[in-house]
Amino acid sequence: MPKELLNKKEIDRILSRIAHEIIEKNKGTGNLCLVGIQRGGVHLTKRLAAKIKIIENTDIPVGSLDISFYRDDISIRKERPLVRKTDIPYDINDRKIILIDDVLFTGRSIRAAMDALMDLGRPAQIQLAVLIDRGHRELPIRADYVGRNIPTSMSENIEVQLEEDGFEDKVILQAKE
Repeated sequence: MPKELLNKKEIDRILSRIAHEIIEKNKGTGNLCLVGIQRGGVHLTKRLAAKIKIIENTDIPVGSLDISFYRDDISIRKERPLVRKTDIPYDINDRKIILIDDVLFTGRSIRAAMDALMDLGRPAQIQLAVLIDRGHRELPIRADYVGRNIPTSMSENIEVQLEEDGFEDKVILQAKE
């Protein structure tokens, strides 16, 4: 039976905190860009950009990144990858990129995202923000901004459901099928 870990209000609070942490760590918003990893990371990116605009009264460039063809499991997956849009309408060279995803697990998706970004340019820095860090890293990758650490077993799955995808905002823990 699925267990609700975070509700709409808690997700909103977490995103507000992460927005403040990003501004504080970077001493403002100069030279910052936000890039969301397709799918869930894109929605969180737009929400963070809106929160930063309220706090700093400035727009931060926002983009989306599809990592389908950068994944290291593409040749062993049974199903074909669902390709989504990469849309980064600004130059990333010498910019501080905040890469955003919903769940950090093994680190392989983040590695793929960094490879994809490097094909687009040479950022000055890449920082990582995630809503949930569930552990089980297979690569030496860590998030700079973490909404919530939720240790899980390998027999469990974390699902982030967001309004933008037609759900009520929540994070649930459930047994793998």
